Amino acid sequence: MKKKLVVLTGAGMSAESGIATFRDSGGLWEKYPVEQVATPEGFEADPELVLNFYNMRRRELLKAEPNAGHRELVEMEKDFDVQIITQNIDNLHERAGSSHVLHLHGELMKARSTGDPSLIYDIDPANCDIHLGDLCEIGFQLRPHIVWFGEAVPMIQVAEEITHSADIFVIIGTSMNVYPAAGLLNDVRKKVPVYLIDPKDVHTTRYDIHHIKKGASEGVKVLRELLQ
Repeated sequence: MKKKLVVLTGAGMSAESGIATFRDSGGLWEKYPVEQVATPEGFEADPELVLNFYNMRRRELLKAEPNAGHRELVEMEKDFDVQIITQNIDNLHERAGSSHVLHLHGELMKARSTGDPSLIYDIDPANCDIHLGDLCEIGFQLRPHIVWFGEAVPMIQVAEEITHSADIFVIIGTSMNVYPAAGLLNDVRKKVPVYLIDPKDVHTTRYDIHHIKKGASEGVKVLRELLQ
């Protein structure tokens, strides 16, 4: 039986694909205050601004391609049962070919009803914008299928269960500052090896982490060699 390799990915995973990060210097939060574009209150105050913000993100995503780090994780499925938990809202893991991807913070290429959260729709890449007046089947405005600040993270319990079952746990390109995702580290069983791939220092609650100080593509390659 293959060992279970659980990988938690953040913005640094997709940065090499040209996807703008939020928290770094020059990131999206400097240009767009989080309160305006990533909260229920912001959407209520100016839904058109919020829809246009995510329309821009979607167009950006459609021009991006999975990077070598995404593809290396797919290659690792030959030797491990790879389960990806991502904080990213892009679909680059899926486009690279990863078999098991759990999105904690929603998916940019999906829309959902403001009246019934269970009504979720795939967005056609050929017609990828959501406009004011675009309604779900029961007549409510569509919104991005994104978990905004202040909203519950519906998939966190599933993520905790996956993490607890890990034989190896890997963190790639996340500051470990955003909760509840950062708390997943507490669900890793004792003696399970933990690897961190990030060119910068990342402060965590564990002292026994193997830090690979490289970007996603180089770092996953090094990880693969280490685990083989």
